[in-house]
Amino acid sequence: IGYFKFSTAARSQDLLPCETCGRRFACDALLRHEPICKKVLNKKRKPFNSLKQRLQGTDIPSVKKQPPPKNQLEKKSHWRQQHEDFINAIQSAKQVTKAIKEGRPLPPPLPPTINPDYIQCPYCLRRFNEAAAERHISFCKEQATRRVFAPDQKAAKQALVSNAFTLCFLEGRERQILKWGKKLRIKFSTTKKKLHS
Repeated sequence: IGYFKFSTAARSQDLLPCETCGRRFACDALLRHEPICKKVLNKKRKPFNSLKQRLQGTDIPSVKKQPPPKNQLEKKSHWRQQHEDFINAIQSAKQVTKAIKEGRPLPPPLPPTINPDYIQCPYCLRRFNEAAAERHISFCKEQATRRVFAPDQKAAKQALVSNAFTLCFLEGRERQILKWGKKLRIKFSTTKKKLHS
């Protein structure tokens, strides 16, 4: 142990600090270190891109990240309205539990709140977030134009539905008729054939 302390003390006296980084070196090592240290300190290193290295030698094209648009407006925070809605919901829940305990009729439910971040569809008046609104409004617009330009198709669809309903009704009635007897079944089968033709 004593030898170790003596050798480290002797070495620390022989060490000289580097002018650039302040680390201590032996005299001969310092002569090699200083030019390299100055060179490294003056030169800025590029950040290492592991994705670029992984993609080298493959057929996969490099993916460039697009910076977010600077013109994008920041969304307003509607925390105050959300807080008030939350408080009202808690109060109405307390009123409901109190009414249940006392056996009174339940109070009317709260009116639905409208989220101001949602966009209303001009065709069906439903509300969606931005991404869903873009998809929905184009779809709803197309559906609305189909409904406007094809009123005769609407009438034809209604006639098909009513015919299908009467057939289903008649088939249901056939089960009852079968119970009543063979004579009625024969009469019904002839009328059914007339309906289908």
